[in-house]
Amino acid sequence: MTVKYESKITAVGKMAQEFLDNNSSFILMDEGKHPNLADMVVQHTVGELKEDIAEGDVIKVGRTEMKVIKVGSDVSKNVREEGHCTVVVNSDGTMPGQVVVKSDIPPRLRIGNDVVIYSK
Repeated sequence: MTVKYESKITAVGKMAQEFLDNNSSFILMDEGKHPNLADMVVQHTVGELKEDIAEGDVIKVGRTEMKVIKVGSDVSKNVREEGHCTVVVNSDGTMPGQVVVKSDIPPRLRIGNDVVIYSK
């Protein structure tokens, strides 16, 4: 296993869980970036993306592991610059800043949960 990125959730916006429940997606963002978006995003500690995110990688949030099946063209750049991407769970994603994942269960968006991206 090669860890590409590690961080820890520090805040969950009031609407972040609603987005996951209703739109099958959630937005990750470095803490302190774009405070005007705080209600909509899952903020996390700043991490370093060591390698580009690729199909077949795994995004782990807390205990939930989600297999990456599609990576938008801007995802790795955005994660490097702002820890930002939209994670689309078990649905279609077409935007350049979205990463599409498959998971048996949705992740729990809880303060203190680790966010880890790795390749097997």
